[in-house]
Amino acid sequence: MSEFVNISEVKKCQRKYVLAINDTLNVISGKWKLPILASILYGNHRYKDIQANIEKITPRMLSKELKELELNGVIRRIVYDSTPVRIEYKMTDSGKNILSVLDSMIEWGLAHRKSTLNVD
Repeated sequence: MSEFVNISEVKKCQRKYVLAINDTLNVISGKWKLPILASILYGNHRYKDIQANIEKITPRMLSKELKELELNGVIRRIVYDSTPVRIEYKMTDSGKNILSVLDSMIEWGLAHRKSTLNVD
């Protein structure tokens, strides 16, 4: 991914920097998108599995968020010709690159919690 974007050049231009952050937030913002992506990344590919893995998400909200993630090219909906019809969600190549973002968020969150709450 980095072969297409020169991040050091983007960082030199405040407008491009802010635009890139906004682009990212437009795709992953909201209460449910990151938990959905994490669920799919770690093996929950069917609707019911994703829903069971995320507490308090309603079926309507899960369906809406999955459609948005698909429209943004982060996940792919695969319909298998079987009886009953089986539908799975998989990460696209672009979506798989979000793993490094999630890892960075986890590291920051743990360090922040430890420094502000003095908790391990």
